[in-house]
Amino acid sequence: MAITIRQLHPLFCAEVGGVDTGQPMDDATFAEIRAAFESYSVLVLRDQSLDDARQVAFSRRFGPLEMAGKANPATGTHFARQSNLDIGTGEVIPSDDRRMIYQKGNYLWHSDSSFKAVPSLCSLLSARVVPPVGGNTEFASMRAAYDALPDDKKKRLEGLIAEHSLVYSRGTVSAEALTAEMKAELPGAWQTMVRVNPVNGRKAIYAGAHASHVIGWPREEGRAFIQELNEFATQPRFCYSHAWRQGDLVIWDNRATLHRATAYDTIRHKRLMQRTTVGGESPTVAQPERYELAAE
Repeated sequence: MAITIRQLHPLFCAEVGGVDTGQPMDDATFAEIRAAFESYSVLVLRDQSLDDARQVAFSRRFGPLEMAGKANPATGTHFARQSNLDIGTGEVIPSDDRRMIYQKGNYLWHSDSSFKAVPSLCSLLSARVVPPVGGNTEFASMRAAYDALPDDKKKRLEGLIAEHSLVYSRGTVSAEALTAEMKAELPGAWQTMVRVNPVNGRKAIYAGAHASHVIGWPREEGRAFIQELNEFATQPRFCYSHAWRQGDLVIWDNRATLHRATAYDTIRHKRLMQRTTVGGESPTVAQPERYELAAE
């Protein structure tokens, strides 16, 4: 059965049909998926037969996988578990538990792993248990937002570098979100504020909640500029909201999109999403010996 591609939003995002990523796939079929990924930034695949092993195997077609850090309940595995269920007992985690406080950071618009020196290429999120109401994931096209920027803003962005930090972004949610050990694991990273797709040459704003400040600018001026960019890029005209069904797999380009979780009733309903994250090839800019946030 031939692959079908149906665009879901006027500016980006497509649904891919006629393929099951949980089954063996030839190189030609994967090449079509990879080409669609470069073109549309977000791919939606319904009714996939994925378990953990199959998801890892398919995700590796895109590149090497990141390991979950100490902040995630699935630490030491290839999965960043997004769930209100205890990994050991399967019971609902209380809302005041640190694990649920940490996950509130997912409600911020962000790009996965932008706080790492080598940021992520893409993420693959599969829906294993889905609540009956709520819990959508929203995506914003940073390429479409860049294209819509006034020329003076584009010129201002060129050559800028921002420092990204999980400590900074989670700190805007709660001082209790990270332990000292978690903070020490990820000191931060410098990233260019404009990413260029190597296949089609399209530019994207690279910002999001992990972006703390602009290197070389007064701290508050840089933060105000980043906030302005984030608010511009996440206008409804640049966004797609995905309503999950069990068996869905969504793949998104962390170089060219922001995303965020949306709320659901974490006490009454169960939710289990398994995310694999594909690492990038290299830093976007040369990294300093010491990050500014780490020095504060």
